[in-house]
Amino acid sequence: MANLKEIRNRIASVASTQQITSAMKMVSAAKLRKSQTAIMKLRPYSTKMTEIMDKLGSSSSADMPYARKEKQEKDVLIIALTSNKGLCSTFNSSIIKTTINRITLYKEKKETVHLLSFGKRGDVMFKRIKDIDYLGSKDEVWDNLNFNTINDIAEKIMQDFINKKYDRIEIIYNKFKNAATQIITTETFLPITLNEQTDTNKNNVLVDYIFEPSKNEIIESVVPQALHTQMYKCFLDSFTSEHGARMSSMNKATDNAQSLLKELRLTYNKERQAAITNEIIEICSGANALS
Repeated sequence: MANLKEIRNRIASVASTQQITSAMKMVSAAKLRKSQTAIMKLRPYSTKMTEIMDKLGSSSSADMPYARKEKQEKDVLIIALTSNKGLCSTFNSSIIKTTINRITLYKEKKETVHLLSFGKRGDVMFKRIKDIDYLGSKDEVWDNLNFNTINDIAEKIMQDFINKKYDRIEIIYNKFKNAATQIITTETFLPITLNEQTDTNKNNVLVDYIFEPSKNEIIESVVPQALHTQMYKCFLDSFTSEHGARMSSMNKATDNAQSLLKELRLTYNKERQAAITNEIIEICSGANALS
């Protein structure tokens, strides 16, 4: 009977875990719907801003802000986006692994690596990396993700680039595809890569743009806005991917708990039936011995 008691306790424990994972799945699903709507609306705007920036650069030989012609890079800033919470499958481990690989690559090139982390899960691992300039982690960003907060972060990083503190800035994050699929992405934030060829239309006719009020004034307004939007898109992609990964993970955990419950209940019934059979045998044996 002690064995039956252990099985009952195990069934109660698994059932409780199943309720928790099911609740976490529903919470993540609700958050996913909201953030998925936001990222799907932002992507077309971000793409169009990038196209406009490319056309501004290809239409004239004037220097584009935040673009550098020299190819030599000495200081590289890597921005890694992880989460504050776990239970989201390989969401964080993939980012950590990719970040470490990028750091190793730049170290082999004898370049100085600076690392800025967003998320407690990445911060725990990145603190252990040696021979890099670890700038710490800003975990509070994920508590209330909004454009204004990311705008301030992007502005500071852009100023550091202009002041030549960094020669290259990369963002490593999970790009949202669907609830079950997140794509590990390494995206160059700065410097801006310009298309040196003159823009053409569908008929391959060279297009010469007329800017009003002036190209430089438009660039001063459009380029910073495009960079702010690009960084916010990366954060929102990561935020959406986190909830998608957690929802999928909790869905699998709930299904696994259900399967385990079926096995435990089957085992319990078998053990209970065996115990009853043994008791009947003992009673019959005792009765036969008395007769």
